[in-house]
Amino acid sequence: MEITGIISALIIGLVIGALGRLVVPGRQRIPIWLTIVIGVVAALIGTGIATLLGVADTAGIDWIELGIQVALAALGVAATAGTYARKK
Repeated sequence: MEITGIISALIIGLVIGALGRLVVPGRQRIPIWLTIVIGVVAALIGTGIATLLGVADTAGIDWIELGIQVALAALGVAATAGTYARKK
């Protein structure tokens, strides 16, 4: 993987993770690096699910794929925030 691919994955992960955090109500006490990791994982899994559903390749912006990714990121943020808060 080239450095531009890694940087792109981090930027997309940050955006998807941030959108996931915005969807979850309340304050999440998790670090930004964990939000990026959740966003990257949610983006990868969301793309896989969208491909299986046949909605990954559409003309223009893939709103359904983006919705799946943000929903997965929100689930990841909610689950992680709950377990991360209990550890401290």
